[in-house]
Amino acid sequence: MAHPGTLPVPNKAAIEYVIKVGLALGAEIANFTEFDRKNYFYPDIPKGYQISQYKFPIVSGGSLHGVAVTRVHLEEDTGTSKHDRGNFSLIDYNRAGVPLMELVTEPVITSAKQAGDFARELQLLLRTLGVSEANMEKGEMRVEANISLSDVEGKFGTKVEVKI
Repeated sequence: MAHPGTLPVPNKAAIEYVIKVGLALGAEIANFTEFDRKNYFYPDIPKGYQISQYKFPIVSGGSLHGVAVTRVHLEEDTGTSKHDRGNFSLIDYNRAGVPLMELVTEPVITSAKQAGDFARELQLLLRTLGVSEANMEKGEMRVEANISLSDVEGKFGTKVEVKI
């Protein structure tokens, strides 16, 4: 909540989960990491910034199901905006500040089938490791698939957020 004088405290279990995922991906595990503030205004971020890793993620590289992984890092979850109640929006802050694992791939996914296969394989991995139930219908895993439709690899990789 960003109360004056308070500092964020890393969640040891969340860090261990990200390292587990990194080892399973055959990735490089950092010996140094740090968290940064991403400052921006959005209604579901009550304090106006989000704590996230960018420059020094815990996990770099690796692959899963033939898809190269760029990074796996931690950030704090935001609130959830609900726009289905009429002419107004509600915001659920219940998960705001809770650790969230984000996995970003290289821009190598070229079809919806490949994106779906990758997401299902990741979901199975997360469940097998005991890191997350990764139920998409419960909001425990969200996939933002970016699919390259050209012969040249796309600019954006796929992003997967997992509630741990």
